[in-house]
Amino acid sequence: MTTSVALKSWLGAAALTLPLVAFGESNLQTGTTALTATAHVDFSIVIPKILYLRVGTGSTYTGATPALSSVGTIDAITFSPAAGTVGNGTAVAGVGGDLTGGVETAAIVSNSGNVTLNATASGALSDGNGDTIPFTQITTAATTLTSATQLPAPVLTNGTSSNVVLTAPATKIIVEDAKWTYSYANAANVPAGTYGGANVNNGRVTYTATMP
Repeated sequence: MTTSVALKSWLGAAALTLPLVAFGESNLQTGTTALTATAHVDFSIVIPKILYLRVGTGSTYTGATPALSSVGTIDAITFSPAAGTVGNGTAVAGVGGDLTGGVETAAIVSNSGNVTLNATASGALSDGNGDTIPFTQITTAATTLTSATQLPAPVLTNGTSSNVVLTAPATKIIVEDAKWTYSYANAANVPAGTYGGANVNNGRVTYTATMP
């Protein structure tokens, strides 16, 4: 995978904001013949570890001046099968997402080796009345966005998904993104109601990236 020029620029800028540690000395020589005085300086540059995860609305991570930062916006994806089509097995596109149409920007930027990504739900989507829809009914399709290698999406389940492992190149720097398109499989005939929601009825999925 080719290292992003933008990330290199960002790392360079980050380095300039960190303390440049230097230790010097003085050396006095005296006499009536030719003199030589020496002094030494020890330098070190401290680069912080970076782990950036974006799913949906978030800060800029591409371009000449990426601005990696935390953004607290949580997007909502809603599926609404039409009357008479519930459970007929025809997938339903979502509404919402930062790219609209049930599509989210997904990205990881890191600089310290392999990254592991997974997704966790607290249980099946519930309507609050004892009826549920499993998260396996929501599929995620990853397609190319800006990076040469697209970021794979964890397969949603009623708990913690299997890990997606991103293998870092020799540079240890990972820059991967993708468009994640969510769809509702609509393969089951279920009672009327709203299943899930904004952090209610098991409606929230937490994506977690880890790095050594």
